[in-house]
Amino acid sequence: MVQTLSCIVPELDTKITYFGGVAMSELNPQVMLETSMGNIKIELFKDKAPITAKNFLSYVKEGHYDGLIFHRVIKDFMVQGGGMNEKMEVKKPRFAIKNEATNGLLNKRGTLAMARTAVVDSATCQFFINTVDNAFLDHKGKHQDHFGYCVFGQVVEGLDVVDQIRGVKTGNKGGHSDVPVDPVFITSARLIEQEA
Repeated sequence: MVQTLSCIVPELDTKITYFGGVAMSELNPQVMLETSMGNIKIELFKDKAPITAKNFLSYVKEGHYDGLIFHRVIKDFMVQGGGMNEKMEVKKPRFAIKNEATNGLLNKRGTLAMARTAVVDSATCQFFINTVDNAFLDHKGKHQDHFGYCVFGQVVEGLDVVDQIRGVKTGNKGGHSDVPVDPVFITSARLIEQEA
């Protein structure tokens, strides 16, 4: 279980949350993922993963994720979505982005990271939520086998929903394995307006 600690910093007139030893501002962008199994509220780490957070937000703002599914669910690993519909058809992404896995953030339970191919800088729109601590996905070196997967956010509400998703029955579909038998939809993804 990841420990969080919050405190008010009078000089900054803001609340700071320490997540896994890293200070995160309350003013980080937040996104609500509405799924067919419940809502998941996500905080994006714009200071630690600026390229990745901006990329994810641009997909959110254009409605890219609306109606897609979590197409890969492995209970004691992660739940992945953001790229396919229920027919297992790929929704066309934009360009690939730089992998920011060197940011020091770890693939702990409840964090969001970008999915990619074996090519280090190949992430586009697909993301996953770690359902357990996955240290083997963390950055360990410059070689592509050790570069890691960029953590860019965390679940701040709805980890119980993630746990429901990770528990669904899976099978094979459209040439893919670990696909939920009954689709788990991302009904919508939207930016949550916050007061500064």
